[in-house]
Amino acid sequence: MATEDVESEVTGTVWKIECKVGDKVAEGDILMILESMKMEIPVICPEEGTITEIKTKEEEPVAEGDVVVVLEV
Repeated sequence: MATEDVESEVTGTVWKIECKVGDKVAEGDILMILESMKMEIPVICPEEGTITEIKTKEEEPVAEGDVVVVLEV
């Protein structure tokens, strides 16, 4: 099976992680919520798959383009 990296679209802080390793997710599911400039920005699942790795933790900073989740598709 192939993997797909899910990247942060903004620089911010991980506010809440909505998934865990092993979860089956669908396209459009919210994987986590980032806080940037006092706004909550969801990280959306790009396609159906299974979470194989979460590369960040709640309250950790992330930069635009950082890989935050790895999916097996």
